[in-house]
Amino acid sequence: MAPPSTLAPEEIDRLTDDIVAALKTVYDPEIPADIYELGLIYRVEIGDDRHVTIDMTLTAPACPVAGEMPGWVENAVASVPGTSGVKVNMVFDPPWDQSRMSEEARVALDMW
Repeated sequence: MAPPSTLAPEEIDRLTDDIVAALKTVYDPEIPADIYELGLIYRVEIGDDRHVTIDMTLTAPACPVAGEMPGWVENAVASVPGTSGVKVNMVFDPPWDQSRMSEEARVALDMW
């Protein structure tokens, strides 16, 4: 079990909300929904030093923007005031599937 954070709960909530908002600005160019609503973000961890670690995946390992998207995510989250740095880990376990999509993404993609 991780020790309790030295950041105030309100600060963690603010950072989390701002990070999610930043993630929602990143889109897969082939899909008209943001990566957060698509369910591509598996974990967001904010360290006591305000360094953000993100585990994310792609809709498919052979995605044409696989080499670029982690940089887009890093740049978006690095722009959040109060963060000290960002590390993006690309993971493929568990594999992404459509069940990870939000209702908003399903509406945008007409996938029911």
